Amino acid sequence: MPVAPSRPLLPPATAAAAPALHRLLEHTADAVQAVRGGRSLTEWLARCPAELRPGVQALAFHTLRWLGSATEARVRLAPKPPPPQVDALLVTALALLWPAGELPYAEHTLVDQAVDAARLRVPAAAGFVNAVLRRFVRERAGVVEAVRHTPLGAYNHPLWWIERVKRDWPQAWGPLLTSANEHPPMTLRVNARRGSGARYVQGLAALGRAATLLDGLGGQAVVLERPCPVAQLPGFAEGEVSLQDAAAQRAAPLLLDGADLRPGARVLDACAAPGGKTAHLLELAELDLLALDSDPLRLARVQETLNREQLAAELKAGDARRPQDWWDGRPFEAILLDAPCTASGIVRRHPDVRWLRRAGDIGNLARVQAELLDALWPLLAPGGRLLYATCSIFPDEGRHQIEAFLQRQSPGSARLEPHSPGHLLPLPDNPGQVSTGQSRVLADGFFYALIRKT
Repeated sequence: MPVAPSRPLLPPATAAAAPALHRLLEHTADAVQAVRGGRSLTEWLARCPAELRPGVQALAFHTLRWLGSATEARVRLAPKPPPPQVDALLVTALALLWPAGELPYAEHTLVDQAVDAARLRVPAAAGFVNAVLRRFVRERAGVVEAVRHTPLGAYNHPLWWIERVKRDWPQAWGPLLTSANEHPPMTLRVNARRGSGARYVQGLAALGRAATLLDGLGGQAVVLERPCPVAQLPGFAEGEVSLQDAAAQRAAPLLLDGADLRPGARVLDACAAPGGKTAHLLELAELDLLALDSDPLRLARVQETLNREQLAAELKAGDARRPQDWWDGRPFEAILLDAPCTASGIVRRHPDVRWLRRAGDIGNLARVQAELLDALWPLLAPGGRLLYATCSIFPDEGRHQIEAFLQRQSPGSARLEPHSPGHLLPLPDNPGQVSTGQSRVLADGFFYALIRKT
């Protein structure tokens, strides 16, 4: 059965200082129930009490990574579905009891605290919760063995997702699904205007925090040995360093390297929020950059990112598919289209995504992506370059999308650059993966296509 790397859900100090476990379990169950109801975990956590948020996030991430196994176990232990609130608490506790890694709580403590949480939320269900969890502890080996032979229990993704990955990547579907349950590395981007990655690693070492410089990303990408809150990163508040996965750090260099853009070149960052790639572009070049996003609230996050790094760009709220509403008629010399997608390549970081998506979302999003490409391409100056990016592993949002786009263009008017990375899969043997010089570091799943207008 695929397993995640063994590590505690909470660092020892955090676990020791955490609120009562039954309170964390109450709110974690609420989070799981919200995700099952179609609500984003990020959105839900923003409304979670601040003192509980770190612990609830850690427990919710673990639960959602093992929700398939926990759900199958609950079905075997209690075939008749309990009320949604009780079921959410049960699968939360079962996921935390699952033999998937080291836990910061003894199993008897976890069972007792789950029962306490039930007494507070649904008092009549406390005995039922107690009976199911204690039976699981007694019969765990047999239940786990049965569950591991079901697709949902073995891979912890919806069945439609499993079948889609099998179809799209028949030689690599198992490792792809397994890698989605691993803990992602905490990767940083050092601001090229402020210093080098090597120097930042040395500064971290002086503070007793181990980190390694990643190869092949301009000397600015750093991976931490152990994750930490961003507030603990030296220079974060001052814009010296930002949090950004290695795969996402490829976007700005891909668009700019070899483009021979003059200082003040006009560049569009379409679908710019939350602003990491916007800032990276401005760190690397002097640009007249327009950051566009359809959501004014998300656009505010772009401004916050730019303010922290003391960078400047023009920000506009608008639908990139409707240039008539926001474009001033001046062509862009380069365009970054980080298109909305299923986010299937970043489920390690957002484990709720797999449970929120539906099979029809791929086709719906692919249509939006095609509309964006067709709307933005006329805005690109002759000789300019458009970088199409999605954080998806599904070819319909990547290779197939770009093949269809190129077929829609007149012969010779659009050329896919030969060094376009294509699909970067979160697998150790994928050519797009980065290394520290000694070992590979799994980056997120992405797709990149660099297209030149000829």
